[in-house]
Amino acid sequence: MLDVVRLRVLLAVARRGSLTAAAKELHYSQPSVSHHLARLEAETGAKLIQRAGRGIRLTEAGRLLADRAADIVGRLDAAAEELASHVGLRSGRVRLAAFPSALGTFIPEAATRLGRAHPGLLLHLTETEPPEALKLLRAGRVDVAVMFRYDDTAPEENGIQMVHLLDDPSYLIRPGPQGERTGHSDHAELAEHAEAAWIAGCDRCRLHLLDICAKAGFEPRITFTSDDIVAVQALVAAGMGITVLPGLALRAHLHPGVSATPIPGSTRHVLAAVYGDPPHPPATEALLSALRESL
Repeated sequence: MLDVVRLRVLLAVARRGSLTAAAKELHYSQPSVSHHLARLEAETGAKLIQRAGRGIRLTEAGRLLADRAADIVGRLDAAAEELASHVGLRSGRVRLAAFPSALGTFIPEAATRLGRAHPGLLLHLTETEPPEALKLLRAGRVDVAVMFRYDDTAPEENGIQMVHLLDDPSYLIRPGPQGERTGHSDHAELAEHAEAAWIAGCDRCRLHLLDICAKAGFEPRITFTSDDIVAVQALVAAGMGITVLPGLALRAHLHPGVSATPIPGSTRHVLAAVYGDPPHPPATEALLSALRESL
């Protein structure tokens, strides 16, 4: 049976890269950290760390165990949070990870609703893109991950439950002072921009851009990549390229010097991801309710 305390020590060493820094993080003495690691190596029968110059690094076995330890310790911490939440919602915390345009649109309203309904419940927010948010969820470091996926996005792993929040259409963003335009941009219109410079976003958005351009018969010439929607729209307005952005991004910020034309059939699905099957802890359910009511 692996000792959880020793797994926490291994994780601290993996994060910090030295025994001294790990000891400082854990408020242990350095000999105590060395002792826990030695005992963990004895328990596993594997060498977990090795010297690297003045520091140390994990062996292949150490990296494998550290990856598994992150999941184990995270789920144990989450279980402790869930148990505490059953005492009631008058105190405690709930943790949410979300992507930037969600944080810039409906999540503040959800936070307000949650605070009004449960004044003693503290909401912790983390800004991150979907793949990282799911890692945090799997490791038990957040309770809910607001994320998005496209129809062509690879399915998420088992154990993750998705709660649908909204469908978010995509828009072709070009220079022009028109603001949001009516009408639609079809594949033929996209193909008219086959020779244009394109600006891509996060990895998941970039893959979607490549997919819709491929359906229009060309590969976009991507000259710049940024997930900063303010910077991207400013570059488009300056004639530096064109891009595709989702509706939430335009709700959060719409530059007066760009036009936005809906792209039929190009929609991302915004979801709240939670770990495990319902019923979920009361604090998690309260947050999910607040998210749904904010839309």
